[in-house]
Amino acid sequence: MYVKDPVLIKSNRYGITIYFDHDMPYEDLLTETRDKFRSFTHFFGHADMAVEFKGRTFTKEEEQLMAETIQEAAEIQILCIIEKDTRTEEIHKRMLEESLETIHERDGQFYRGTLRGRQILESETSIVIVGDIEEGALVASKYNVVVTGSVYGTVIAGISGNYDAVIAARHMEPKRLCIGDIEVKPVIGGSYSWAKLL
Repeated sequence: MYVKDPVLIKSNRYGITIYFDHDMPYEDLLTETRDKFRSFTHFFGHADMAVEFKGRTFTKEEEQLMAETIQEAAEIQILCIIEKDTRTEEIHKRMLEESLETIHERDGQFYRGTLRGRQILESETSIVIVGDIEEGALVASKYNVVVTGSVYGTVIAGISGNYDAVIAARHMEPKRLCIGDIEVKPVIGGSYSWAKLL
């Protein structure tokens, strides 16, 4: 027997939390999720947001498919997925909130796609990259850099001398990370990696 509502959506400061039924077969849950988010399309208004999955553990492939299904059904852009309810993750959530607020306040921009080879992306504002930064690629921003995928290349945030800038990514094995003119190392914990001057 399934719970009354196998997919429950709740809003939070940085986006939405989705509670999934623990026992429903994945394919059935995927259908339920698609139907639920299609009915809420008007509510989200093509928003860019972070989401948190609770109540169920997915494989990477299942998580990716679930995220794609939600994006398509609700017509939203998922910036990143926060899954674990740990103290480290709570810190990450607060940092994400600050980053997203800064992006919206400063008319930050989004870049959809993976940066490859010797590609260079420079931004006068904070930037969210919906994709990866591959080895050899460079991203430089005056403010924050948030990457929904992996960083293997070089990222420089706060190039305007903003030493409060943050670099965040799902996974980091960078060639180089800098806040302003100071080289930093990523801090890995939970589902995300961060770089910030202390």
